Amino acid sequence: MMNFAAAVSMNLVSARMPRAVLGARALAACTALVLGALASAPVAAQGIYYQCPGNVFTNTISAKEADAKGCKSREAVQVTTIPAPAPRARAAAAAPSGSASRVDAQEQKARDSDSRRILEDELKKAEGQLDTLKKEYNNGEPERQGNEKNYQKYLDRVADMKSAIGRKESDIAALKREIAKQPQ
Repeated sequence: MMNFAAAVSMNLVSARMPRAVLGARALAACTALVLGALASAPVAAQGIYYQCPGNVFTNTISAKEADAKGCKSREAVQVTTIPAPAPRARAAAAAPSGSASRVDAQEQKARDSDSRRILEDELKKAEGQLDTLKKEYNNGEPERQGNEKNYQKYLDRVADMKSAIGRKESDIAALKREIAKQPQ
C-alpha cells in the first residue's frame, strides 16, 4: 500500500496531469492511507477499558500494554435511566367552592390605588436622581476631582456617569409604562 507522499516522491503524480486524474489519484491515495491506519490500529473490545495506576482510565491501549503498565481491565456498564414519575393530578377538592379566593371589588380598588401610588413615588424618586445625575454630568464636562490626576480616570468616570444616566432614563420609561398599565 502506498501513501500520497510516497506517490509524490516516486513522481507518480505529475504537474502535467489533468486535475481530474490528479484529484482521483490523490483521493485514492488518501483513502488507502486512512484505511491502512485503521487496519493497523488495535481493535478495542466494546465496553472494555483499563484503570491504570494513578487513577488513569483509558480504552486506547491494547491488553498487552495494559498488563505491562499494571492496569486492571474493567467492563463498561450501560447507564441505567429511570423515567421520572408521571405528574400527579392536583386535588380538585383542595378548596371548597365559594371560598374566599376572590377579592371583592372595594379591596381590589384599594390594592390598585396603593400600587399606583407606590409606582408614582418611585417615579418621582427616579426623576430626582436623574436630575442630580444630569447636574453632576454637566453636559459631558463634569468637574475633575482631586484623585483624577490621570486623565483616563476622569474619562472613565464621565463614561460611567453617562451610562448611569442612560440606565436611569430607561428605569423612568419602564415606570411610566407600568403606571400606564394600572387601572384608573
